[in-house]
Amino acid sequence: MAPQCTVVLVDDHPVFRLGLKQVVNNNKRFSVVGESGNGVEALELIRRVQPEIAVVDISLPGLDGLGLMRQLARQRLCTKCVILTMYLEESLFQEAMDLGAAGYVLKDNAVEEIVRCLSAVAAGDCYLSPSLSSFVVQLRQSQQALRLRTPGLDDLTQMERRVLKLIAQNKTSRQIGADLFISPRTVETHRRNICLKLGLTGSHALLEFALRHRAAL
Repeated sequence: MAPQCTVVLVDDHPVFRLGLKQVVNNNKRFSVVGESGNGVEALELIRRVQPEIAVVDISLPGLDGLGLMRQLARQRLCTKCVILTMYLEESLFQEAMDLGAAGYVLKDNAVEEIVRCLSAVAAGDCYLSPSLSSFVVQLRQSQQALRLRTPGLDDLTQMERRVLKLIAQNKTSRQIGADLFISPRTVETHRRNICLKLGLTGSHALLEFALRHRAAL
């Protein structure tokens, strides 16, 4: 028999967490090896037990789910993250995907979907709640439309794309550098290159472009 896939649950509602734990542990493929209701404590827990998957509520005290994902990346921990959320917001969804979320599940459906989600993630796939399908299609359509209007987007390097997405979150060069592990000066170089490729001029043109098209970047 294959070893069980280890899971940590991070949610600040104990009753919800208990229900999720029972569902996961009822499946012999998975084992809940830890749980937490606080983002800071969850980071320490994940660092200590190093589970294969962490199921993380996006809204947490201490450190929210996206902040937790950033810390896991910064510390080069290999735990895959499944994001739980009560609300479907474009900016949160996009940021979670940019941070490498392996799954995105609406909490209303989490008990029914969690085993399917964990199975997909354990197999190396990405899982999105089926109720997100129309939203994802709309997002892709808006991305395609933006690329048709702005051909220079296809010329951006992977790092330039990441910088542009963080600019769309209204982050400073210092904040972007901290997120990407590069210096603020390097971020400024990427900003200049992005402006050249997109044909943007003016001191605030790049920020205005990024904010205007944030959902499609």
